[in-house]
Amino acid sequence: MINYELRKIKAIVFDVDGVLSLNTVAMNSEGVPVRTMNIKDGYAIQLAVKLGLKIALMTGGRNEEVRKRYAYLGVQDVFLNCNIKLNTWNAYLKENNLQTDEVIYVGDDIPDYEIMQRAGCACCPKDACADIKAISSYISDCNGGMGVARDIIEQVLRAQGKWLTSAKAFGW
Repeated sequence: MINYELRKIKAIVFDVDGVLSLNTVAMNSEGVPVRTMNIKDGYAIQLAVKLGLKIALMTGGRNEEVRKRYAYLGVQDVFLNCNIKLNTWNAYLKENNLQTDEVIYVGDDIPDYEIMQRAGCACCPKDACADIKAISSYISDCNGGMGVARDIIEQVLRAQGKWLTSAKAFGW
């Protein structure tokens, strides 16, 4: 269980590669990365959006298919090509009037380190690198791409009394 006051969480920000997708990236014949997406993560993400929890993605990747997939789930804030994620993080908090203690950040590797040190609650998948695990408030039992988002979102929504309490939970 996440050891944090989850009732005050207003937003969850996810890295993509190694968190929402597996640690490996297949390439198509044109050399474009092909990422995996976990269906249970997708369900939890779309439900969280419907219930008013802000969901954002920050990735160094440039693949527009990532934006399309998550837009389909209702995620409006998909930040691609984040060379220095901290700049995007600071702008996101300011634009959404969020305090750091109201936000969970989920990352798995060194590009996430600076943000995870500042986030109210830093979380990571089971197979994150050692440096990220060392600064995480919560390490999921799930590896990246294997249900990490579902795990964290479900805990937040349960703590907020929103999990399975609305008809919105039973459809897409």
